[in-house]
Amino acid sequence: MKTIIEPFRIKSVEPIYFTTKEQRKEILQKADYNSFRIHANDVLIDLLTDSGTSAMSSNQWAGIMQGDESYAGSSSFFKFEESVRSITGMPYIIPTHQGRAAEKIIFTILGGNGKYFISNTLFDTTRANIEFSGAEGIDCLCAEGKKPTVPAPFKGNMDTGLLRKTIEAKGAANIPMVIITITNNSGGGQPVSMQNIKDTRAICDEYNIPLFIDACRFAENAWFIKLREEGYADRSVPEIAREIFSYADGCTMSAKKDAFANIGGFLAMRNLELAMRCRNLLIITEGFTTYGGLAGRDLEAIAIGLQEVMDEHYLQYRIRSIEYLTNKLIDAGVPVMQPAGGHAVYLDAKAFLPNIPVDQYPGQSLVCALYEEGGIRAVEIGSLMFGKYDEQGKLVPAQMELVRLAVPRRVYTQSHIDYVAEVIIDVFNRRSELGGLVITEETPLLRHFTAKLKPV
Repeated sequence: MKTIIEPFRIKSVEPIYFTTKEQRKEILQKADYNSFRIHANDVLIDLLTDSGTSAMSSNQWAGIMQGDESYAGSSSFFKFEESVRSITGMPYIIPTHQGRAAEKIIFTILGGNGKYFISNTLFDTTRANIEFSGAEGIDCLCAEGKKPTVPAPFKGNMDTGLLRKTIEAKGAANIPMVIITITNNSGGGQPVSMQNIKDTRAICDEYNIPLFIDACRFAENAWFIKLREEGYADRSVPEIAREIFSYADGCTMSAKKDAFANIGGFLAMRNLELAMRCRNLLIITEGFTTYGGLAGRDLEAIAIGLQEVMDEHYLQYRIRSIEYLTNKLIDAGVPVMQPAGGHAVYLDAKAFLPNIPVDQYPGQSLVCALYEEGGIRAVEIGSLMFGKYDEQGKLVPAQMELVRLAVPRRVYTQSHIDYVAEVIIDVFNRRSELGGLVITEETPLLRHFTAKLKPV
């Protein structure tokens, strides 16, 4: 097989600012050992997130110039609406300024004390919006998804047996929604199979519970289904995507991921009554129903990006580039999530730093080491992000201690990725020198965004 090349040419560039290791040590200290608090100009390779950081195409930039900024009835909205409908098949499309705004609306309406939302794995803002409403989020990740270094084709799947047991234990009347996140971000960017989506749908039908899709990376998940699931090799990505959404009652999406946009998101659903309630709250919090907190130019960019992301040449390149970095790390003995996910490489921080106990946040220690060694910004997906405290104030750790290196779409080249691999391997070779961290300041929700830490 010939080399898989980037299916695009670079038309515009921006500079990377270089720092020394001594400078980065000082920057880390001033940032209280939290990568979110580091200024972007002090980062060489920014893999903090793939959300809103992708490069837009020439067609998207052209669409931006055509954006209709009318307050009501913008022509850009109707292009956006048609693009979303063509993929999801859902009639009611509600724009929001990003994914968490869509989550805030739906969970404000359906959540509340005594309610439970069940998922394969909820991501941070999803769980926070559920908890802010007074409800509780419950993860039912499949068993193979909890073993980072053991390969399996669909490690993002819902544990349908556990789903059924949880519904029985909590009561179907207390569960407003089951949510499947595709791909499973907190679970290592791992895909969910079509069969698992169908099986989950069947259980939801049995208990009369709506099924929603967290669709941030729907195209990447569809590509994995095409590659790995029997019966889908000859199906196109748009066809697979339409089948995925056909099993759902609604979806939320941050368009900052698989739509290449720098901002934006939406709610889509089939229930008119629920859509009307969501639109009413949208008007109060986000804006009128045909702009939802977005400029018309952003609606244009999303409409175009949603179609571009399903190009199979792009998806082949995208998934292969993540696989390329994963394989380089495996060859060097670095403990990494296997197989490669769709949008990021996940380091197994617990195996990487077995000398650091979970209550000293090995994932965050690794994040800091990667920045200090090579100016790479990553994010911890472990007990800093998802840990809780029991009644005695003791840490209840997350299920896994991961470090995510999320690769922005169409931004970095192979030499950038080679550099990332070299830095990770260098840190791995001196891992015994790394120590833990303790939190000195935190907030009750989403603490990882603003927490301050210091070395033990």
